[in-house]
Amino acid sequence: IIIKMAFANGVGRVWCGTSGLLSTPATSAVIRCRDAGFEPFGGFICSASHNPGGPDDDFGIKYNCENGGPAPEKMTDLMVAWTAKIEEFKICSGLPDVGLNVPVTYKLGGKTVEVFDAVEDHLALLKKCFDFQQIQKMVSRSDFSIVYDSMCGVQGPYAKRIIEQELGAAPGSATNADPKEDFGGKDSPWHGHADPNLTYAVELVKTMGLDKGGNKIATEKPPPSFGAAADGDADRNMILSSQFFVSPSDSLAMIVANSHLIPQFKDGLKGCARSMPTSGAVDLVAKKRRIDCFETPTGWKFFGNLMDSGNPKYFPDTQTYTPFICGEESFGTGADHVREKDGMWAVLAWLQILAAKTEATGKLVTVEDVAKEHWAEYGRNYYARYDYEGVDKAKAEEMMKKMSDMSIGGTTVQGMKVKCNDVFEYKDPVDGSVSKNQGIRII
Repeated sequence: IIIKMAFANGVGRVWCGTSGLLSTPATSAVIRCRDAGFEPFGGFICSASHNPGGPDDDFGIKYNCENGGPAPEKMTDLMVAWTAKIEEFKICSGLPDVGLNVPVTYKLGGKTVEVFDAVEDHLALLKKCFDFQQIQKMVSRSDFSIVYDSMCGVQGPYAKRIIEQELGAAPGSATNADPKEDFGGKDSPWHGHADPNLTYAVELVKTMGLDKGGNKIATEKPPPSFGAAADGDADRNMILSSQFFVSPSDSLAMIVANSHLIPQFKDGLKGCARSMPTSGAVDLVAKKRRIDCFETPTGWKFFGNLMDSGNPKYFPDTQTYTPFICGEESFGTGADHVREKDGMWAVLAWLQILAAKTEATGKLVTVEDVAKEHWAEYGRNYYARYDYEGVDKAKAEEMMKKMSDMSIGGTTVQGMKVKCNDVFEYKDPVDGSVSKNQGIRII
């Protein structure tokens, strides 16, 4: 449908990944890197992860701009306004459906559809970020094993190609790697909800010797030394080692603290950022390492401006904060190689850190080892997230208003002294825009 509508509205060439299985970070990589780079003026992502719609809230659509990042609010606002004015739409209804199962180029009159290997551009970019040979050496060790659970999402083909074929992990290391429209459905262990966390990634969590609270449990055989999970569109990640879970907030801080071990940052890291709800663990690293650190509202688009800082095309007169790493407590982590969070990048970042430390020490270093070393140096930030769903809207709004209006600075709550409380407001250091009412903080 998108291809037929695009051609009817003057588009001359459309790119599609094989089987239509282009992950969110891979889409960004394709826009930025395929062929000469920055050739498309944008791209569409159809995913349950974005703006859920449809009868079962399992379909959403997202538009990425020419820089490979999510459309900014000023663009999406125009799109929403336009939907109220549409009286007709153009579509090439007589155009035959094209096959997407193999790479091929279709010539349709003066129009072209190019179907390409969905993995190749993202893989080529990741090879520029990491030392695959060093990771391969660790993966080949007899005491190393890995499980990467794609939860029947789009990451499956990427996990098979990168984890098993490129890095040499044992066949079957990429589990639930056959993408399904319903992510496995209600009968799957995760009930069709491909979310990489302790609650939903139950199969992986059990394999790694943990329960949904992150507590150790007995296993029939020794858990793998490294575990990871991806969500439906492959932009988020969860990281574990044998009977050990690292929170997304800590994962971000630990990647930043060990970024010097990642070839992508061989010349140093200039900036990092976290969303407001994410713990302040990365702030402690940035302060000690003298790296610019930003607290932004939730939403990857706020990181995008920081990634494009100093770019002569977008923000030529601003300070440059790249190379750059960022993340959110909702299991999203990434860097400025693309303009989306990138689950595979996060997994490879951890594998690179472990491989470098393993090579240096001569013994296998695990995620747990890195975490304990990190906490000994920087201290530990405790963090918990609670989701309240299906609540009474009026009562929820009343509660939020009361919390916004209260003033408890200087008081003590359960033995903890409150420095201040406020409603978070963000002034973008790159474009100067101000985002108000971005959540309540009690500090």
